[in-house]
Amino acid sequence: MLLQPHQRTKLDQSDDNLFYSFPRFVTHVDENFISQLTDLYRQLLQPQTRILDLMSSWVSHLPPEMEFAHVEGHGMNEEELIRNPRLNSYFIQNLNENPKLPLNDADFDGVLCAVSVQYLQYPEAIFSEIARILKPNGVAIFSFSNRMFYQKAIAVWRDATDRQRIHLVKSYFQSVKEFNTPQIVATQPELPAILQMFGIGGKDPFYGIFARKN
Repeated sequence: MLLQPHQRTKLDQSDDNLFYSFPRFVTHVDENFISQLTDLYRQLLQPQTRILDLMSSWVSHLPPEMEFAHVEGHGMNEEELIRNPRLNSYFIQNLNENPKLPLNDADFDGVLCAVSVQYLQYPEAIFSEIARILKPNGVAIFSFSNRMFYQKAIAVWRDATDRQRIHLVKSYFQSVKEFNTPQIVATQPELPAILQMFGIGGKDPFYGIFARKN
């Protein structure tokens, strides 16, 4: 296994369904991060393709000028998903309880996951599922900063530096043979990470890691 059992633990081990039972109509990163994420999507995604927005919410940060054939949403809070104007349909599922996606093989051109990878307790299973549902040459794009719901992030993420987190997400891709070599886009913050965590000035760091299915 890629992670040891103790690395998958959370400080708050209560039911995730309870934690996400009420909507949070906020963005968890700043406008600078969102702009970089939208630009990355603009570079890697193609219009009129099928997209899965994994661990989505009320906004997907997709380029406003791009139209897609279908955008499927996934999340834990229905009120948030209903409010997301980019989603054509959605499903609700706790991936830490059931990592099997209710989606067909080779049915999507792109899979997105923004600022949520830190909550996956079984990332190997999820990345394997992403590879299954992607078409050949389809792309998976994961992005994160240094903000998180600390009590719900897994131990290996909480204890890591930003650089270690980059390598961790790379290892998730590398654990699935169907993915080619993951690529990294990184913009470092202007202030120390500890200040960024508490929202004190500066800009959020942006980390994007993506890979294509062979």
